[in-house]
Amino acid sequence: MLNFAVFGNPIAQSKSPFIHTMFGIEANIELDYTAILVDEHEFLPAATTFFAKPDHVGLNITAPFKEDAFKFADKLTPHAKAAGAVNTLFKTTDGIIGHNTDGLGLMQDLLNQGVTLKQQSILLIGAGGAARGILVPLLEQGVAQIHIVNRNVKRAQSLLAIAPDSNITVSGFDELPEQQYDVVINATTLSLHGDTPKIPEYIYTKAKCVYDMVYLSAPTVFMQTALAAGCEKVSDGLGMLVGQAAESFTFWTGQKVDTDPVLKVLRQDLQSR
Repeated sequence: MLNFAVFGNPIAQSKSPFIHTMFGIEANIELDYTAILVDEHEFLPAATTFFAKPDHVGLNITAPFKEDAFKFADKLTPHAKAAGAVNTLFKTTDGIIGHNTDGLGLMQDLLNQGVTLKQQSILLIGAGGAARGILVPLLEQGVAQIHIVNRNVKRAQSLLAIAPDSNITVSGFDELPEQQYDVVINATTLSLHGDTPKIPEYIYTKAKCVYDMVYLSAPTVFMQTALAAGCEKVSDGLGMLVGQAAESFTFWTGQKVDTDPVLKVLRQDLQSR
C-alpha cells in the first residue's frame, strides 16, 4: 500500500484525504492518505520521519509550510522554482522532488469550464504567493498578456523576474490601464473577509470569465459583484482545489483521474452547510 499525507497547521479542514481516497478508488490504486498536524517549527523533522518509511512516497503541503517544503526538496520542478514554493513532495530514487501544482490546478479548472486562455488578455489581482504560483502555467497556455494589479506595486514588480521576457505588466489600482481583460483572476483573500478589490465596474462587465481563487459555501462577494455588473461566467476556486490535487496524484502515480465526480460531491457538501 502506498502512503501519502498532507502537512499543515491548521489541518482539520483539509479536503485532501477525501479527494485522494476517491482518486485512488478511481485509479484502482490501494493507498492510505492522512492529514497530519505539524507544529509550526517542526516541518523538517516531521517530513524526514515521514519519508524514512519505505512505503511513504508523497506529501502535500499547505500553509504555512510551502516555503519550508521548497527548502527541504532535493530537486525542484520548473513550476516549483517559478512559484518559490512547494505543495507536493515525491520520494524517488534520485531524492525528494518538490513540485507546485496550484497553478496547474487552476489551468485545469478553467479549461474544464471551457474558458479560452490562448491569446487572451489576463488581469491578475494580487501579487502574493497565489499569484506567483500561476504565472508560469498561464504563460504556458499561450496567453497574450498578463497585467498584475496590486496595492504594493514593488511587490508586483518583483514577479516580473519570474518570466522577464514575457508580456507581463504591473501597476497599482490607481494606474490600472483602461482596457478590456478577457479573464480576470482574483488571487487575493479579500473575499474571505467580505471585501472586493478596487477595480472599475467595466472590468467585470467586459470580461469573458471572472475567477475567484478562494471558495465559500455561497458565491463570494467578488463573484456577486461580477454577476451584478453583467459578467456571464464566474467561478470560485473549488475546482482549482480538486485540480491541483489531481495534478499531485498524477505526479505521484502517473495516473490521470476524472475530477468531476469529486468536485460534484464537494460542491454538494459545501452548499449544504
